[in-house]
Parts: sequence; C-alpha cells; structure tokens
Amino acid sequence: MIATSLGSLLGLLFLGIPVAATLILVALILSGTFSPLPLHFAIGEIAWTVSNNFLLIAIPLFVLLGEILLRSGLASRMYTALVLWMPWLPGGLMHSNIAACTMFAATSGSSVATAATIGTVALEEVEKNSYNERLFLGTIAAGGTLGILIPPSVNLILYGVLTETSIPKLYLAGLIPGILLAALFMVLVAVVCTMKPEWGGTRNTATRAQKLQALPDLLPPVAIFVSVIGSIYLGWATATEAAALGVLAALVIAACYRCLSVKVILDAFEGAMKTTAMIMAVMIGAYFLNLVFGAIGLPQAASNWIAGMNLEPLALFGLVVLFYFILGMFMETLSMMVASVPIIAPIMVQAGFDPVWCGIVIVLLMEIALITPPVGLNLFVVQSVRKRGPVEDVIFGALPFMLIMLLFVGILYLFPQIVLFIPYG
Repeated sequence: MIATSLGSLLGLLFLGIPVAATLILVALILSGTFSPLPLHFAIGEIAWTVSNNFLLIAIPLFVLLGEILLRSGLASRMYTALVLWMPWLPGGLMHSNIAACTMFAATSGSSVATAATIGTVALEEVEKNSYNERLFLGTIAAGGTLGILIPPSVNLILYGVLTETSIPKLYLAGLIPGILLAALFMVLVAVVCTMKPEWGGTRNTATRAQKLQALPDLLPPVAIFVSVIGSIYLGWATATEAAALGVLAALVIAACYRCLSVKVILDAFEGAMKTTAMIMAVMIGAYFLNLVFGAIGLPQAASNWIAGMNLEPLALFGLVVLFYFILGMFMETLSMMVASVPIIAPIMVQAGFDPVWCGIVIVLLMEIALITPPVGLNLFVVQSVRKRGPVEDVIFGALPFMLIMLLFVGILYLFPQIVLFIPYG
C-alpha cells in the first residue's frame, strides 16, 4: 500500500502532470486498488467542505495582503529604506535582501510572494554594485523561504487545520525560530564576505539625514504585522478575521502613501485570485487523497510499520527529515504538506514530540524543500525574476543556506525550548 502510494505519486509528478491532478489521480488509483467502496463520489462534498472552511478563508486574504504591498510599491519602498540602513555589514545589500524578506514575510504569509517581491526590487543591484551574483541570488531564494515560517504563515494555518493544533500557538512558536534563522543567514553572508571581500560588492553610503528620512518607509510592514498578530493575541480576532484586518490596514496605508489606485486594486485582486485558485485546487486534491488514505487504512499501516521498527526518537526524527528532504525534490511544499502531515504528525506526536514543535519543524523542512532542486519553487521564482543566465546560478547560490537550514533543524531537535519556551497559556 505504501509502495503503491509513493510510486504512483512520484511517477505522475515525474511525468509533469499538475500537482492537483496528480493528487486526485493517486487517490483514484488507491481507491480502485484497495477500497471496495466508490470513494470518488465524495469529491464534490470534499470540494464544498474545503471551500467553506472558515480558517482556510485566511489564505486568500493573506495572499491578497502580499499582492497589495507588491502592487502599491510599499515593498519597494521598504527595500530602498533597508538599503540605506544596512550597507555597513560585510556583504552590504545581501543583508538588506534577508532583512527585507524577513519583514515582508511578517506580512505576506507566502514564501513565493516574498521571493518574487524582494527579487523584483533587488536584482538590479547585482551588477550595479559588483556583487557575487550566485550568493546574491541565494540570499533572495533562501530569505524568501521565511515567508512560511514567520507569522502570519499560510503553511502554519494548514498545519493547524490538518492537526487541530491552535494557530495562535503555532504563530507564537514560529516567530523566534524565524528571526533566528534570518540571523543565521546574515551571519553566513558576513563570514563568506569577510573571507572573500570581493564578493561583498561596492558598499553604499548614506547620511544620517537620508536614513532618518527613509524610516517611515519601514513602518507599513511593522504596522500590518502588529495589526494582524496583535489582534490575535489580544483576543480581538481569529486568524481569519486578523487576515481581513491586515488587508484593511494595507489598503489604508497604501492610501495614506498615495499609492492606491483602481489599477493597483484590480491587479492585486487578479494576482490573489490566480494564486488562490492554484492553492484551492491543490487543497481539494489533497483532502480527497487524505480521505482515501483514511478509508484504506494507510495512516494506521504506516504507523504500525514504523512502530514495528522500534525506532528511538532520534532515529524517527532523522527518518522524517530524510523523508521530507527526498519528497521536497519532487513536490511543491503546499501539496507535500497537505498530503503528508495527516500521516507524519500523528506518528511524531505518538513518539512523544510536542505537536506545536512538530509543526514548526515540518514547516522548516518545507522551507528546505523550497530551495531543493529539481523542483525547489523559490529557485525558479528567483530565476524567472532574473530573466537571464542558467538556473544553476540560483541553485549553487542557495546551497550554503540549505545547509544552514539543515543545521538549524538539528539545533531545534537538541534545544526544543527555542520553539516552546514561550508559555502558550
């Protein structure tokens, strides 16, 4: 049963069939092979249920929030301000890339949107300031992955829905690891550019007056983050209502900056609808696949198989990391998460791991998948924004950051309190 599931999934993806269609086809193959019931009749009910899930309504709202920031030019203003404040570090604007990704991640909830947005405004600086292009590209691809870890995160919402884990707890738990990971990225850039000063490009200089003048452009992402996360933890709003507040805040701020127009609104809605349609198609396929998994007893079979191996927690953890690393080479993170979490998370919780800690670690492994070739989505997003040269430049530039992320996964295993030290009650 397990072999048929993995074989059909990877085989169909290898043939280039879209992810949503692949998930439905795998479900139909498993249903026809292992179930005596006509499970395909449930697709309509599942599509309706997924589309009406109140928590999942937060996803298109967070996507729309990121689109408004991008289309209105507020993201570009934020990056320009960071360029003035961070040139003194070894690596110059590469630190601005990571810092901008961190701040945008705290508003958009999407890694792809983060990488695309920062890449659009940053890549023109590569040749202008003589940076090492591969490392510069790597900072954008890896920094963009922070979009699914730092709250508000679409993937943390999905994990919460799939495992019935509190989304406010997940958001609180993801904040410190996200900031620490961004700091590790910056340390890596500083070390590399100290050892290879020529990779750090030409340092820009700015007067104190210029820096102070640019400070207001850093306020929009901070204000939106406070309105979204603050409303959740003060008990004023649910995650979905907070997402709506974030969209409202983005519209108000864009209007105050005189960046709001009918074209900006229409473009933002069009971009959000395209992204949401893709996400919901994957969600419907994945939920149908999960229904089939449950009907044929695959989660219990996998759990019994792993339990029969009598693995120690460390061995189980290593097996999960290896599983996601290999799966991340072939699957897009959203579909990978929806298809695997209902099986993997209960096994880890049963082995004694905290469900909130599991959520952060699994999302971190999703981040690694975003820059793992051959299907690392952020690699191709950055390359598409770059519009020249081979994609191998982005892959090699992101490789050191992937190693840092794997190291950070090990650190979270050794020191789980990095995730859990904040009291959730």
